[in-house]
Amino acid sequence: MATFLVLYGTGEGQTEKVATRIGDVLIDRGHEVTTVDANEVSPEFAIDDFDAVLVGASIHAGKHQPSVREFVTATRDSLATKPTAFFQVSLSSADEGGKAQAAGYVEEFIEATDWNPDRIGLFGGALRYTEYGFLKRLVMKQIAKRNVTEMPDADSAGDIEFTDWDEVEAFAADVAAFVEGRLGITPPAADDQAGVE
Repeated sequence: MATFLVLYGTGEGQTEKVATRIGDVLIDRGHEVTTVDANEVSPEFAIDDFDAVLVGASIHAGKHQPSVREFVTATRDSLATKPTAFFQVSLSSADEGGKAQAAGYVEEFIEATDWNPDRIGLFGGALRYTEYGFLKRLVMKQIAKRNVTEMPDADSAGDIEFTDWDEVEAFAADVAAFVEGRLGITPPAADDQAGVE
């Protein structure tokens, strides 16, 4: 069993949902997981207590959460000593047309923090029209029209989720397998088969 930290920054809750799903996959594989919002990390928080770290952030107005950038910058040396992954949630990742833009945000983040995660995942976000005021709803509709070419039919009174949950779970399983291999941990499936003849 490995101990995982899943730290995330979220604007409207979708990145938190993604972080939670990643944590669930890791737990199902028999690992211990601590999921933390970057805004709630205390100065004495020690990532050395974890075998592996996943960091997630969403994109708002072309930027990641400052708390996530600050965390990565402050812990960069420790992150370099263990298996790591970065996942990003954005409308740009909602369809093929925005993938290059989403990848560009990741490149900017890596350059700004001088951190090179072992694995990277890009996931579509969500539009929470029910939580927006009138002006923000109008702005978000315009952003969605520019960034999502295959916009589902929905009026601006409902929420739209673009996250591919199968993709999120596959990413989490890939990260788990990578960490298990790097740390020399027998994967759970092999454990289950060990006593079967």
